[in-house]
Amino acid sequence: MPMKRVHLRPGKEKPVLNRHPWVFSGAIARIDDGIRDGDIVDVVDGRGHFLARGYINRLSQITVRLLTWDESETIDRLWLQRRLERAVLGRRWLLDENECDALRLVNAESDGLPGLIVDRYGDYLVVQLLTLGVETLRDEIVSLLQDILAPRGIYNRSDVDVRRREGLPEEAGLLSGEMPPEQLEIVEQGHRFVVDIKAGQKTGFYLDQRDNRRRAIPHFREADTVLNAFAYTGAFGVYAAKAGAKRVVSVDVSADALAQAETNMALNVPGPRDDEWITGDVFSMLRRFRDEGRTFDCVIMDPPKFASTQGQVQSACRGYKDINLLAMRLLEPGGTLLTFSCSGLVSPDLFQKVIFGASVDAGRDVQILEKLSQAADHPILLAFPESEYLKGFVCRVW
Repeated sequence: MPMKRVHLRPGKEKPVLNRHPWVFSGAIARIDDGIRDGDIVDVVDGRGHFLARGYINRLSQITVRLLTWDESETIDRLWLQRRLERAVLGRRWLLDENECDALRLVNAESDGLPGLIVDRYGDYLVVQLLTLGVETLRDEIVSLLQDILAPRGIYNRSDVDVRRREGLPEEAGLLSGEMPPEQLEIVEQGHRFVVDIKAGQKTGFYLDQRDNRRRAIPHFREADTVLNAFAYTGAFGVYAAKAGAKRVVSVDVSADALAQAETNMALNVPGPRDDEWITGDVFSMLRRFRDEGRTFDCVIMDPPKFASTQGQVQSACRGYKDINLLAMRLLEPGGTLLTFSCSGLVSPDLFQKVIFGASVDAGRDVQILEKLSQAADHPILLAFPESEYLKGFVCRVW
């Protein structure tokens, strides 16, 4: 049977020709009758020529998410199997290279599977089904993941608000196999962490910072006192302590996260330590440290996303400038600032300008030693610049 078609407005085909995986509602002239949201459709230009194939959801501003640009390719179980196997095969080297048993196996659009996240934690998989298109493929996805990877269990963490934009409820629960334990231990580059994959942020752990934690080790070796702001479960602090930092001060708004951070520290650096665990608002605590005249050899700024929409970018930049200005003032001369933004709408260039503005207002000379990005298991697809969301700098502050 011929595919139902989505017809683009004249002149709107260029992003599709450039293999960008999103078709926005404003680019569409008309949609054939009989198409249901979640269906596979062909996207054609104004003259009816085939451009690409994907799944549709008229409830979303991103009306079609593209899966293939090959007209002869059928979107079926075999196609899905090939995409999943390709994603997994492309990450095999990371297991040995990083001495880890936790990593992202499928990174949505970057792996040609829009809306699908699959993370591995030891013997368990955690999936996020973020769009209606992959939700309709749920049973096939779970079955194929079981066949390809044979995990002990597959857990669903689709309890995220982006599903509501797709007309879907938030969901979480076991999809296949055994229920994962409440506290699951993973290993990353010789460091041990306890992870809560049922209720932790994202899918339980910030896997995208793995490479940056490793690259920070030489800088941690130079630091006696480290401030880990927005510490969550303390991964950066663990790396710092294991590298030789004598005191790590961890600040987070969540007492439960800090309790887990303390557990993680004890797993990796046993014995008495002089660390601090402070439950509180980071913005307020930075000002309190400033007023108390406290200083640090290294400050880590890894805040949550400040901008989810274009309208929030300006206020996000003010927030980034505020915390980084305060961080610079808390650093000893020659100290190290590791600062990050995971807001995809804040470009690396804009983030650098924000850090520059903070340095001017702080009255400090700041050098960028390294530019940082997301870990290799979160690849950036060249045709999809939106997949580059995490950016950071290692700075020397004088």
